Amino acid sequence: MTRKTLFITGASTGIGAETARKAVAGGWNVALFARSKDKLDALASEFGDDHALALPGDVTDMEELKKAIDSAADHYGGLDAVFANAGRGLDTPGVENGDPDEWRQMLDLNINGLLYTIKAAFPHLQKSKGHAVLTGSVAGKIHLPGSIYGASKWFVQGFAGNLSQEMREWGGRCTVICPGMVDTPFFDEAKPDKLKPEDIADAVVFALNQPERADVREVVVMPTG
Repeated sequence: MTRKTLFITGASTGIGAETARKAVAGGWNVALFARSKDKLDALASEFGDDHALALPGDVTDMEELKKAIDSAADHYGGLDAVFANAGRGLDTPGVENGDPDEWRQMLDLNINGLLYTIKAAFPHLQKSKGHAVLTGSVAGKIHLPGSIYGASKWFVQGFAGNLSQEMREWGGRCTVICPGMVDTPFFDEAKPDKLKPEDIADAVVFALNQPERADVREVVVMPTG
């Protein structure tokens, strides 16, 4: 079996790491991108047989990102999918008490990091008629009081629809994954009654493994608790 290749940003923990595990178990190679080299190396070592490539870097640095994506494509002979997953929230949500410097850092990651990932992967995805998966949020589908984080995910939601229309012109696909609250390091305190990272990873792999005739544009996953 020829293994396809998936590039994952924010791959060192949480949803990104679990998606890597689910993807490798499902027959994919994975290229792992995040700032923490130690965590990426540890994750890659779980898989063996050259099924994972650790590529540390900063998703808000276009040159680092492009170099990593090109390296992954060279190493595995192409790139079939990208999971633009890196993102962050705010320590002080809302406008009144918010920190503009923190807003800038979050928007740089949640918006520019996403755009840079797609831009760097685009030529490889065009060659493979590949798939872009974006981590959105239910917060990008509803209105929350003063939520600047939520507004950043509204951008992801809108961009995903526009990207779907662009990619379908050459046979590619785009899916936005919209989780409710997930028990990940994103939060300072554990959320044991909420979704687990592996639940969202299952949604990503489900979208990726659809036949060519099926274009899954959006997956919403809510906790029952």
